Amino acid sequence: MKLQPVVHLALIGTLAAAPGLAAAPQSIEDYDAVWNNFVNWYDDDSSRGVQSVQFSGRFQYEFATVDGDRGTHSEWNVRRLRVGVKTRFLEDWTFHAEAEFNPQEADPFYRRLTDFYLEWAPGDGMALTFGKHGVPFTMDGSTSSKELITIDRSNLANNMWFPEEYMPGVSLEGGFSNWQYHVGAFSGGARNREFGRFSGSVFTLASLGYDFREHLGVNQALVRGNYIHQTPDEDNTFTRQLRHVTSINFNFDAGRWGVREDVSMGMGYQGQSDLWGLMTMPFVNVTEKFQIVGRHTYLASEEANGVRLARYERSAVAGRGDRYNELYLGANYYFYGHKLKFQSGLTFGDMDDAANDGGAYNGVGATAGLRVSW
Repeated sequence: MKLQPVVHLALIGTLAAAPGLAAAPQSIEDYDAVWNNFVNWYDDDSSRGVQSVQFSGRFQYEFATVDGDRGTHSEWNVRRLRVGVKTRFLEDWTFHAEAEFNPQEADPFYRRLTDFYLEWAPGDGMALTFGKHGVPFTMDGSTSSKELITIDRSNLANNMWFPEEYMPGVSLEGGFSNWQYHVGAFSGGARNREFGRFSGSVFTLASLGYDFREHLGVNQALVRGNYIHQTPDEDNTFTRQLRHVTSINFNFDAGRWGVREDVSMGMGYQGQSDLWGLMTMPFVNVTEKFQIVGRHTYLASEEANGVRLARYERSAVAGRGDRYNELYLGANYYFYGHKLKFQSGLTFGDMDDAANDGGAYNGVGATAGLRVSW
């Protein structure tokens, strides 16, 4: 049985005060002290064996409501609860194990392993990772859920990216000068709560970016191209049914304002139509703690029923369509950067359904929630 709203609100208030039931911090230094005591279980850079052991995870809690022309939906939701341990040893090696849980339901309480990997980072601008870890592509798909500036990822990422996010594989990432790169190979087949059954095909990721910030005198001006190749296989359930995905992203941050852009296209298989999308996300930092964010998302598929609705919209309308438009207006308040923040957003969504088989949607949604990470 789900918790009652009053209990949910009490939980939000408790976590907003501080982890570990501490008194509410009043400054960044206070937050640093609370987080360091909570997270850093062991820290000794002089050790030849284990240098650090840290508690890792996130708690994301929200209320969402959707009022559409063909249905409504409202819920209190523990969006994400993940806990784990990250250990650095032998100076260049890191082992990270983290799992996701669902405290709202008795079955299943344990949902899945997210991170379970070994990383070698020799300190020369590269890191080699083995195991189950994130696959970053598209603008929102390459942004951790800890650091999203909208309360959830765009519907472009929902359709083009692989929302399982964490998959078994090997990857190499790093950078030199203003260049950034990321390449990897991952198993896409038969999903389960751990590493999958390795019964499908392997997909590959290649990503290359260049940051023009020094040329423009801004915090960031990163242009990145991403390409995914997946051999079609009916057992690929870790992934979307897309054989090719190309995504061009631009992340511009001038300090007081900025914009994020994403243009992506995918070639489908096994009934998934080819599709393409555009996402634009401007933001303004009104103060050091208060931020306004807008977003426009457009998606189109070549054939009918090629586009999915967003997370909470799907709870009101079960079908799919072929043209999707969304306008989003959100506000964020950062108590302690991305580690402790309150986010809220309004969405105005519209889906065309050429097949007229239950995917048409026009409605308004609202989501507000607390984001805590450590």
